Amino acid sequence: RGPAERGMAAAAFERRVLRRAAEHHYLRVRLELPDGGARPNAAQFKQLVVTALRELHGEVGAALPVDVLTYEEKTLSAILRVISSGLVKLWSALTLLGFYQNRRCAFRVLQSCLFFLSPNQTSPFLLALSGNSRELVLD
Repeated sequence: RGPAERGMAAAAFERRVLRRAAEHHYLRVRLELPDGGARPNAAQFKQLVVTALRELHGEVGAALPVDVLTYEEKTLSAILRVISSGLVKLWSALTLLGFYQNRRCAFRVLQSCLFFLSPNQTSPFLLALSGNSRELVLD
């Protein structure tokens, strides 16, 4: 016997799908250089991200709007902002990048979210005002 036959109300579920819920995704990444050597500065880091996109996805990938919101040269970690439709392209390009200046390297995605959490994981405020990598001057 079903729930209605036993005098019980059937549970009602409602499915809601949010389209374009967030315009951007945020990735916290770290570049690993196992053999040491020179560390990239902020402009070189941004160029490395663009190079990774270009190598995997061509010029269309390189044109993907990606912002480096923060970059710590000491730890080689950064917070990247990408339009939501480009998240998979960025993530795959970073994952498959294997060399920086003819040395082995690897990107590690430490966190992915629709909004940025501070390093101590207590603040849901966006860091959108912390910087814009599009204003970096590349030599």
